[in-house]
Amino acid sequence: MGYGGEVPAGPAHCLADFERAAASALPADVWDFVAGGSGAEITLDANRAALDRVFLVPRVLRDVSQCTADSTLLGRPVPMPVAIAPVAYQQLVHPEGELAAARAAKAAGVPFTASTLSSVPIEEITAIGGAVWFQLYWLRDAAQCLELVRRAEDAGCQAIMLTVDVPWMGRRLRDMRNRFALPGRVRAANIRTGSTAHRRQADSSAVAVHTGQAFSAALTWSSLEALRKQTRLPLLLKGVLAAEDALRAAESGADAVVVSNHGGRQLDGAVPSIDALPEVVAAAGDGCEVLLDSGIRSGTDVLRALALGASGVLVGRPLIWGLAAAGEAGARRVLDLLAEELRDALGLSGCDGVAAARRLRAFASA
Repeated sequence: MGYGGEVPAGPAHCLADFERAAASALPADVWDFVAGGSGAEITLDANRAALDRVFLVPRVLRDVSQCTADSTLLGRPVPMPVAIAPVAYQQLVHPEGELAAARAAKAAGVPFTASTLSSVPIEEITAIGGAVWFQLYWLRDAAQCLELVRRAEDAGCQAIMLTVDVPWMGRRLRDMRNRFALPGRVRAANIRTGSTAHRRQADSSAVAVHTGQAFSAALTWSSLEALRKQTRLPLLLKGVLAAEDALRAAESGADAVVVSNHGGRQLDGAVPSIDALPEVVAAAGDGCEVLLDSGIRSGTDVLRALALGASGVLVGRPLIWGLAAAGEAGARRVLDLLAEELRDALGLSGCDGVAAARRLRAFASA
């Protein structure tokens, strides 16, 4: 069930098929909220272009008859090196929102990252029973930040993902022009910050106004070190693009960094994530995993990331496309397709598994 009713997506052979179905299913302003980036959307477009410039050098005469995408993320086994990226307000695209998406992730055996701005409380998401990570925005209310960490721990989350590239929301011009505001039925279920996200603004995004009031711009390395002392859960930093920051994250006790430009939704003009990946991997060292976020749209993209040193990837918008087009079934099909494509890409490149993929040669064309 899509936002506006039953969506006849037809046979889906790739994730882009779900993108088209979601664009048809959603109201124009909601689609813009999901699909848009910041500024002129240069980085949004560059993420895709940069991934398409990465070419792989396949190996031949290797036995791939038992090819598998089995791997680990944060020390736990997964059937493919993929986790679901945090995406806010998923009830915008489907009435069940995060619950349907989390069930799809559980069925696929991959971690689901619940956002601070989830439209469903974290406790209801973890009750589904899959592997759940909790994404934390640093709030002005420090006590509420710690409360969220404790709630995530008590609910059974397996990791905390601190987003570090959002002192405030980037200038998302589509939302500003649409004077985008949340409908009354959708709320930030995990936090106590009033209802400004529902109040349409004269020339701005109500969601941006709300986050500006709720988020702290004073997040620093000291904040990270304090958070590290407050939780024993694995800690990921999402939004790292500079090698120097990756090194310091590892030295400060981060278990993983996520190379991400927020899907092109924060600094317009930021480097594409895949271009930043090799230097971050080199700087982070062996004790800190590196995941890639922003622009992953196929199993070949996952293979590209692995060949350039990533431990795995986060996938965000494609799952939302599936959710918008066909609810839980659509989200499941997106993840099934990704798994099929990854195994296909592994075998055709001469890799019998993820370890071999990380030894594959890759280069970026001019």
